[in-house]
Amino acid sequence: QVQLVESGGGLVQAGGSLRLSCAASDRIFSSYAVGWFRQAPGKEREFVAVISRSGSITYYADSLKGRFTISRDNAKNTVYLQMNSLKPEDTGVYYCAKTRHPTEIDGRDSEYDSWGQGTQVTVSS
Repeated sequence: QVQLVESGGGLVQAGGSLRLSCAASDRIFSSYAVGWFRQAPGKEREFVAVISRSGSITYYADSLKGRFTISRDNAKNTVYLQMNSLKPEDTGVYYCAKTRHPTEIDGRDSEYDSWGQGTQVTVSS
């Protein structure tokens, strides 16, 4: 099955930017929508963004619209999350996952599988 690995996290000052990557082990990755989720310390995991199979459709959490951009390069089996104007409340572990069904696009984490191990993002004030 598909294995996903997140990278690109780190420490950044408020107002700064980071670009996260989600790399897949298998070309079947391109058949699925891929989502980004995050979990802040002591809080529930929340939806960040999702991108359709072709990359033509994207959805974002309302609070993140205009600051985050999700994209994908299926030739490289990789999905990206560009994070701009970062705020301390963006701090957390960021995960990527694929949808359970090829045609599905959803913001609910229960609809995803093949979760990566996460990458830490810390935004200082």
